[in-house]
Amino acid sequence: MVQIIVGEKGKGKTKILLDKANTDINSVKGTVVYLDKNNQHMYELDRRVRLINVRDYCIECASEFVGFICGIISQDHDIEKIYLDSFLKVACLNAADVDRIIEKLSVVADKFNVDIIISLSQKSEDVSAIVKEKVIVAL
Repeated sequence: MVQIIVGEKGKGKTKILLDKANTDINSVKGTVVYLDKNNQHMYELDRRVRLINVRDYCIECASEFVGFICGIISQDHDIEKIYLDSFLKVACLNAADVDRIIEKLSVVADKFNVDIIISLSQKSEDVSAIVKEKVIVAL
């Protein structure tokens, strides 16, 4: 399942995502992964959460990003939750590609029984119907 935290830059999406990851690590039986554009939040995450700096992997487009997510899932079948901070940046997306990539990630999440929680920097009133149905927090 894909869940989205939406709001403009600076509204607190990352704090919610970090809190959710740190809370969820205590209730999952598998692995929790947190993808970000840098290592800035390394010390804010529980040590059991696996932090991946996406920029270390030379991802240049949205298709490569989806492939990257599939690679992460394929190498660890115990992954239960993947948190994506700064989604537009780490996935190399522009606003026009968001729906397509969200749909692809939904297919992957459902197929491999992984929850993907995304922080999306957009005004909540500007997101599409596809995104709105997956929003869990709007700031």
